[in-house]
Amino acid sequence: MTELLSLLGLFVAAFGAATLLPLQSEVVFVAMQANASVSLPLIVLVASVGNTLGAVVNYVMGRWVQHFRDRRWFPVNPAKLDRAQAWYARYGVWTLLFSWAPLGDGFTVIAGMMRTPIWLFVGLVALAKTGRYVALALITAGILGG
Repeated sequence: MTELLSLLGLFVAAFGAATLLPLQSEVVFVAMQANASVSLPLIVLVASVGNTLGAVVNYVMGRWVQHFRDRRWFPVNPAKLDRAQAWYARYGVWTLLFSWAPLGDGFTVIAGMMRTPIWLFVGLVALAKTGRYVALALITAGILGG
């Protein structure tokens, strides 16, 4: 039962970390790996799925953000929004491979704004997010000595 709760906590942390909320999942991930009560592949899977689904929330927000861009309360002025869209149009969907990085959440919102096909979005983001957790697992294993 504690393993299930730990995995649920990791999922929530990973999901929240992928949204625009100021959350981090790495501490939970490393703690679970160090505890070794749950298999490492399962930890990577749960963190990756949670983080990818959190990015989908950003994508959905991006899909609808254009409806509000001319409102006074909108947090980004139209010129900055246009610059971000132009940057995405220039560099394309491949920026989603950096969705794991600290500013990567912005790429996932922009992908929604640019109407990136959802299958392509999920594929690239899942690859990036899973790669990050695999790298974190390998680094942690090296530090822990195995």
